[in-house]
Parts: sequence; structure tokens; C-alpha cells
Amino acid sequence: MTEYRTIEPVSALRGEITVPGDKSISHRSIMLGSLAEGTTRVEGFLTGEDNLATLQAFEAMGVSIRRIGETSLEIEGRGLNGLEEPNNVIDCGNSGTTMRLMTGLLAGQSFFSVLTGDQYLRRRPMKRVVGPLMQMGARIAGRHGGELAPLAIQGSSLQPATYNSPVASAQVKSALLLAGLYVDGETTVREPHLSRDHSERMLSWFGADLRTFDGGVTITGRPRLQGKDVTIPGDISSAAFFMVAGLITPGSELLIRNVGINPSRSGIIDILQAMGGQLELLDQKNPSGEPVADILVKSSVLKGIDIGGELVPRAIDEFPVISVAAAMAEGTTTIRDARELRVKETDRIAAMTSELSKLGASVEALEDGMIITGCEQLQGGQVTSHGDHRIAMSLVVAALNSTTPVTIDDTECTETSFPGFWNLLKTVEQKS
Repeated sequence: MTEYRTIEPVSALRGEITVPGDKSISHRSIMLGSLAEGTTRVEGFLTGEDNLATLQAFEAMGVSIRRIGETSLEIEGRGLNGLEEPNNVIDCGNSGTTMRLMTGLLAGQSFFSVLTGDQYLRRRPMKRVVGPLMQMGARIAGRHGGELAPLAIQGSSLQPATYNSPVASAQVKSALLLAGLYVDGETTVREPHLSRDHSERMLSWFGADLRTFDGGVTITGRPRLQGKDVTIPGDISSAAFFMVAGLITPGSELLIRNVGINPSRSGIIDILQAMGGQLELLDQKNPSGEPVADILVKSSVLKGIDIGGELVPRAIDEFPVISVAAAMAEGTTTIRDARELRVKETDRIAAMTSELSKLGASVEALEDGMIITGCEQLQGGQVTSHGDHRIAMSLVVAALNSTTPVTIDDTECTETSFPGFWNLLKTVEQKS
């Protein structure tokens, strides 16, 4: 049953919060912990639906994963060649990361596997991963010539390759690096701009032979990965909703603790500061090879800016909520070079253009972005999340600053990446 929620405007947001663990790093901790030799202990694991899909997939391949409390895991690694053929189709749920990265990982196994997902994931493009993997010798079949899931993967012997990716995509890069673990020789991926580098950092943390260079990365196959302790920071993509909400709601002050500020992911901070947002990084540290800080957010008068180029892949998941910030800023914000938004959980350019327009914002969709002219305040109304967790939470942020309540349908999808979102929001809301 579709879940509707009505969001009331607030007078301010104040307090101190901690957001759940980083989704991207949580996925990779399961994958590499399973391929390592020995025990991997994970702290700060995100128990969202996407990450649980990855966890269950590796359990289906014989990996013992013990959950300790809500956010800790012990993974008994099976080694690079220790996975077992699953006896059923692997359901990736709504998680494009699970499906794309596992397609690379499974391509080099000695067994057969099938990956599927929910109605939204089965519409998302997979050829961007399947194509280069097949150039390495992978045997993969799927609907529309491998463009759409379900994907059937017959593990095979893979060959060294150099792939020049036309897009900066961490999922494409990571899938090829994971496949490269099973290659006798080197696998190189080049990309036009640096995409998030969590895979490179974690592969190195587990002992892979990997080197980065300007414009790409090379991995040498057949390493012996060793189990490690992994501390996962708070997810900057989750913190982004509270960052924007705090900036655009007058009288607000929020301290968001223990947030990952990896330079390949921190584009949201650079963008909001360029718009005039008061964001201060405190208590910076570097556990498990990932930089972390507390973020102090104070309400600010934002101004429209032009966003494009190398900033885009560093903030690709945050553009739905960036568009909300732009709708409340003075002047015009132009977003370009963000065509990748059209192939996320939904077409995020079309979705945010449609839904913000319903709330009175001036938004023009471009093929690769949006032009947004700010307004003093959004109006109430009824909008839809399109089943996309980031659209849903971005619309909540918009609703907090509307003249009258906003009703959002299909809000249960927030559990995909941010379990506890609604309760956390209640702790900082100040009602007039």
C-alpha cells in the first residue's frame, strides 16, 4: 500500500544529530570482507534496504555474516575463490550498486548466477557495465541485449583490459575493478572526471595491489585480501538533507556529527558554500582510510550559481536536494553536465522539475540539468516521490519551508538509504 505523509512547515531546525553509516562504503565492506581471508569487523554499517540486499546476496553464496546490534557486523571471509553458487536468483531490490558491482564480481567466478531487482531497478540501464565486462571475456545475458535485468552471468576466465569510460561513474569503475580481481594481469579504468573513490580506498585497505593516476586507476589481479576492521562514517548523502534544510530554514543551527567528507563525495559542501551557505567542518579525522568531520550548519541567505564540470560527479546523488536549495536561493542556478541524473532510480531531472513546479518553483529542465530561479517561499500542495528515496527526502526538505502543508506519496522508499529519517527529523524540528 502506498504511504502518504503530510509535512507541516517548521519555524527552525536546531540540535545535534548523527546520520546513519555511508551506504556506498557499507556495500563495499560486505563485498570485500567476503572476498578477504579471515574476519572483517564492521562498525557503523547502514541497515538500509539496499545494503541488506547486498548482505543477503553474500549469505546466499555461503558467507557467514553475524549481525551484532544494529550497526556492527562480523564477516567470515571466504577468500577470493571461496564463494559458492547460489541456489536461487539473487534479488538486489532497488539497489543499482548491488546489481552493477556484483555483475563485475560474479563475472569472474566459476559458477552461474542470476541477478534481478524490483520494478524500478529492472528499468535501469545495465549495458554500461555489461558492455565493458564482455570486452574482458564475461558471459552475461539480459533483457534487451544485456541492457536490462534480470542478468544471467556464467562465470568465466577474464582477460586484462583498459577501459576508457565515457562517463564518470563509480559503479562502472567499481564493477570493472572487482572483475579485475579475477584477472591474470592488470585492469585499467580511465574516466573523464574523478568519480567517488570508495572502492579504491577500500581495496587498498584490504591489501589489493592498486595504483591511481591522473584520470584513472589500475588494479593487478589475484591478490590475497586480508580481513580488516572497518569503521564506516556517516553518509554525506544523508547529511545533505539536513545541511540544506538547516541552511534554508531561518533561525536554524545544526551540528551533524561524524560525516564522511571524502573529496570525491564532498561536492555538496563546495556547492552550498559557493551559494553562500554557512557550513563549518570541525574535528576532522581519518579512520579506515576515509576522512571524517563534524559539520556545523547555520541558516543562510543562499544565492544562485552555475554548477557543472568536475563538481557534478562529486555531488551526483545530492542534486535532488541541491535543486531545493536553488529553489530557495536568490537569483538563478544553472545545473549542467548532469545527464547521469536521468538514469538514477528515476529520471531525477524530470522528477524534480515536475514536483518543485507543483510547489510554485520556477524550474526548467535541460537535457543534462536544470535552470532554477529562486523564490522567497514555496507553496503547499501534493507531490510524489516517484518511488525514489532521494526525491522523497528532498521534497520533505522543501515542505519544511512551504507556506502550507505538503502531502508526499510513496514515502516508504526512504528506508532504502536512510532508516530512521523521520524520527531524526522530529528531534530537530521547532514548531511555531
